[in-house]
Amino acid sequence: MSFCNSNGADRCPGNISGNPMNGLCEKVCVQVRKVFDACISQNTLETLAVTLTDLAPASPAEPLTFVSGTSTSSRGTITALTVTPLADRPGMSRVLATVSIPVRINYTDANGVEGSGTGTVSLTEDIVMCVPTGSVFPVELAATVNMASPNGVYVSGSTFSITACTTVVMKVLADVDLLLPSYGYCKIPPCTEFSQEVCQGVFDLPLFPR
Repeated sequence: MSFCNSNGADRCPGNISGNPMNGLCEKVCVQVRKVFDACISQNTLETLAVTLTDLAPASPAEPLTFVSGTSTSSRGTITALTVTPLADRPGMSRVLATVSIPVRINYTDANGVEGSGTGTVSLTEDIVMCVPTGSVFPVELAATVNMASPNGVYVSGSTFSITACTTVVMKVLADVDLLLPSYGYCKIPPCTEFSQEVCQGVFDLPLFPR
C-alpha cells in the first residue's frame, strides 16, 4: 500500500543540491512491530538453586562438578503478569511478572565424563512502564533475556547452586501500520564470493626483477 506525492514521471529523482529530503519518493504504509516502551534489568543472583532435567548422558555418576552455565534462548517466558495503571502517573503502569530464562548447565561426573542438563532461572520483575490502553489491537509484553553463570556448586541429585548474571529487557509491543517517508526500493549489491587462492601471492609477483 503506498501513497504517491509526486506528479513527475521520475518519482525518485535522488538527492538534489545536497538536501537529503529531495530524494523522497512517496509515502508508504508498512506493517511493523512497534516498541512503545523498553527497559533493561541486570542482576547478580547468588546461591540460586537450579534443578536439571534431560541429563545427557543419562544417569551420571555422582557427585557432579560444575563447569559452566548459559542461557539457551534469548526469549524469556512471561507468566503471572499483572498490569496496573498508576493513577498519579498518566500513561504509566506497574508491570509485575515472572520471567523464566531457559538455561543449560555443563558439568563433569565422578568418572570425569562431561555432561549437561537443562533448567530454568525465574526472576520477578516489578517495574514501571508505558503501556498504552484503549485500542482495538492490544499491546503485549515480551522479554529478551540472557544468563551466564561463572561458578556454581553441586548440591545433590540433579540440583546445582549457581551464581547467575542475568539480563532482562522488557518490551511493550504491538503490530501496527505506520505511514513513513520512502526513498524507494533498496538497491541490493551483488555478493562477493569468498575465495582462498593459494597461488595469489605468487601471481602478484612481477615477471622480471626490478
